[in-house]
Amino acid sequence: MAKLLAVNVGLPQDVPWQGRNVYTGVWKQAVTGPRMVRRLNIDGDGQGDLAGHGGEHRAVLVYQIDSYRHWQEQFGRDDFVYGQFGENFTVDGLPDDEVCIGDQYRIGEAVFEVTQPRVTCYRVGLRMDEPRMPSLLVSHRRPGFYLRVLTEGRVEAGEEIVKVASGPEGVTVAEIDALLYLPGHPRDQLARALRVPALSPGWKGSLQALLDQAEGVPGKPAGNAGLASTGPPPAWDGFRPLKVARIDAESRSVFSLTLAAVDGAPLPAALPGQFLTFRMRPDTAGPPVIRSYSMSGRPGSAWYRISVKQEPRGVASGYLRAHLRVGDVLDVAAPRGVFTLRAGDSPVLLVSAGIGATPVLAMLHALAAARDPREVWWLYGTRDGAEHPFAQESRDLLARLPNAHEYVCYSRPAPDDRRGVDYETAGRISADLLDGLRVPRAADAYLCGPPAFMHELPAALASAGLTPSRIHTEIFGAGRALTPGLTDVAARPVHPPAGPPGPGPAISFARSGLTVEWDPSYASLLELAEACDVPTRWSCRTGVCHTCESGLLSGAVGYSPEPVEAPTEGDVLICCSQPRDDLVLDL
Repeated sequence: MAKLLAVNVGLPQDVPWQGRNVYTGVWKQAVTGPRMVRRLNIDGDGQGDLAGHGGEHRAVLVYQIDSYRHWQEQFGRDDFVYGQFGENFTVDGLPDDEVCIGDQYRIGEAVFEVTQPRVTCYRVGLRMDEPRMPSLLVSHRRPGFYLRVLTEGRVEAGEEIVKVASGPEGVTVAEIDALLYLPGHPRDQLARALRVPALSPGWKGSLQALLDQAEGVPGKPAGNAGLASTGPPPAWDGFRPLKVARIDAESRSVFSLTLAAVDGAPLPAALPGQFLTFRMRPDTAGPPVIRSYSMSGRPGSAWYRISVKQEPRGVASGYLRAHLRVGDVLDVAAPRGVFTLRAGDSPVLLVSAGIGATPVLAMLHALAAARDPREVWWLYGTRDGAEHPFAQESRDLLARLPNAHEYVCYSRPAPDDRRGVDYETAGRISADLLDGLRVPRAADAYLCGPPAFMHELPAALASAGLTPSRIHTEIFGAGRALTPGLTDVAARPVHPPAGPPGPGPAISFARSGLTVEWDPSYASLLELAEACDVPTRWSCRTGVCHTCESGLLSGAVGYSPEPVEAPTEGDVLICCSQPRDDLVLDL
């Protein structure tokens, strides 16, 4: 019979790591005597990062003494102590390839239910002094698992572990871990796993995304949809020349470029909401300037249209406005982006401000072209009529929809702007406005606009009753960083790394507007990005979780270590990759 060998607890603490501090509860120590287990924690225990650890479905982490022996042999170590792997319960028995999701166990006074495997992150490697540990736990199929507390009570080391119920479907911890992280993802196994009621919501969402991908749901890309939200593979590699076919003024500061293939052939179709990346040389003696602009025209056309706001000191927008002429040729990367219109029959909210109208205008084009019967709302904010791009175009598109609503706000209307004709109200799109409009709560919302707008509106829509997972956002420029556990992270302007330039190749961070030379002293592209304060997202740092998956606009990389599963075609895992030649990254 299985046995509880140790109860391990620990409160979060700051731990030095690579010149930074990590706030983590991964350091656990065995305790003697009975210890109360409650719905969210064992008394005396805590988690530093509640987004990735802890909560009702991850209240207690279990790891097996047999896996201790396995890793001792693998690493040639004899210094392990109970709690070495950050677990709360060290057990004899309950192997990952026998325990099933939904199994229930009694230990002492408490009853538990198995909910999911451990989610590997870099902190277990920090605790083990072995950075590869997140990847090894998956590839060796020894992750450990989490328990939900069904009945609170006292537990104590030495007590027997009694199985009181078996989970339906018989999906083991090792099977479901491999189903998410390892290549394959068989459709029948995904469907079987999703029938287990005890499976945690996070894992259900990931496996459902994989099942949608396996069933060919429109808009689901290749790669691991359960770990990373990525678009379809790019239509071409790197950059190709496109010819400027038209230049149109849309407002006082916004202009559009229509682009066509140099040979006149139709361009590959793009999804509504995607963007193009441009490589320009305003200074022929200087490095290239790389910028991305959302497409604003009708998807499926033989040409592409982007719309650009000329910024007062914008190098790229100023160059395009002042120097570009019809017939000129630009280097352009293929359409990219995951901010795209979803299929379905739910109402659609297209909410934007300023130049943020561009990607949602492409969505409006797609809806109008299909005469989509869904309820469609066009909510737009700008300064005044002179700064209102696409005013007539958007109204013409809305007129083609059977169930459309429009509401335009001018923050500072000019004397000749007509209320009730050009705009509906003076002011900005706000939570109060959304409440007053009674926007449909079952809608999919698509938001794009300036930083303050993007900071306020998602919360405003959630307050209006929309489901947060159905609020989709696009941010121009560098995205939000995800640096789990780091306590001393502050947003800083991007910059070249300290010290002399490396020997190359050139690494361009497109969204951040920075190009630097690679130095092989960095272990990965992630480390270089961090040295430049380029915002990044990561968790495992060893090629398992795909949190760091980013667009590879041009160039080639190698991997060390090799990722557990390759990213989507046209993407790169920056946490474990190194450049083979010049790169342009969507960061």
